[in-house]
Amino acid sequence: MVSSGRFDMILDKLIDMSISAGKNILVAIIVFIVGRFLISMLNKFFAQILEKRKIDVTIKTFLKSLVNILLTLLLIVSVVGALGVNTTSFAALLASAGVAIGMALSGNLQNFAGGLIVLLFKPYKVGDWIEAQGVSGTVSEIQIFHTILTMADNKVVYIPNGNLSSGVVINYSRKETRRIEWVVGVDYGEDLAKVERVVRGLLDADSRILKDPAPVVALNALSASSVDVTIRVWVAAADYWDVNFEVRKNIYNEFNKQNINFPFPQLTLHKA
Repeated sequence: MVSSGRFDMILDKLIDMSISAGKNILVAIIVFIVGRFLISMLNKFFAQILEKRKIDVTIKTFLKSLVNILLTLLLIVSVVGALGVNTTSFAALLASAGVAIGMALSGNLQNFAGGLIVLLFKPYKVGDWIEAQGVSGTVSEIQIFHTILTMADNKVVYIPNGNLSSGVVINYSRKETRRIEWVVGVDYGEDLAKVERVVRGLLDADSRILKDPAPVVALNALSASSVDVTIRVWVAAADYWDVNFEVRKNIYNEFNKQNINFPFPQLTLHKA
């Protein structure tokens, strides 16, 4: 059996260790709370500096994300030190695990490099409407690992920067003007001169359609059941969808008024 004096000594050591550990845990909690508050304040201060310097919003979102991650890593090291762990040993442990971590995070390192490439060559920026990796939407943020797109139905998509820097990206916002093309089918036997006159009248009446380059109305194909007319116009990029939908509707209504017939699929059978 353990003597009473030895038991008391062990109990005292346990109490001392508990008090010491409790102090370290309490200090670590205080460091964490204060650190989170300081990180929040520093992020706001850094954002204000970027705002005053009028830095491009694309670079701004990237730098804010990078600074936040660096400050968070610094806070983690500080909390570990407050717990009584030797930060030098902790840093050595991280360094020894660096190779394994690098291999595990190789995809993220590629995404980080991809983010730098995007910032350097600027294939797109915040606010642009792009199509990439099978999705399309407005660029909301360019973070250090991902680019965030907001789709037309308000869904949010995170695309790795590595894929965007090495894949095909279609930027619909880079140019100030865009071309719209419609292919309209009419019955065989319709007066093509009348069709062109009616279409050009509709185009001339729409002030959003640019005069230069001039609109094009031309015979495109003699299809199985229709004569296909191609209509091409140039508009400001901001007017693209409104003009696209409204002119299509106006053509349908005006053709009905002018008795220009739209074709239906037809099949001619010959009796033997």
